[in-house]
Amino acid sequence: MKDLVNIQDYLFQVTDVGDWEGEEEIIADRINAIYHAVWRRFPDDILPAEIDHLLNAIWNELRGSFVLLEADEDELVDWAICYVNNQLEEGIKLDDAADEEE
Repeated sequence: MKDLVNIQDYLFQVTDVGDWEGEEEIIADRINAIYHAVWRRFPDDILPAEIDHLLNAIWNELRGSFVLLEADEDELVDWAICYVNNQLEEGIKLDDAADEEE
């Protein structure tokens, strides 16, 4: 199901990352590198909603944090891969209003 999603739809432009005091290009490049790395780790049968959840969760964990500037890119990629692997092992809990109503 991974083939139903295009990674290009999730990649960031400089204008998408917000104000990083002139470092917006670095932030966009780093988050895109992270997304490409975890994309390669996603199993082929992952659901599109799971991909969406995981990529958004990675950004939500990192946005606004100076770790994006201070940490080595390889460290960020390693963290993200570990995060994704843990989420996949534990089972991704998608927010679904229908589930909450039952």
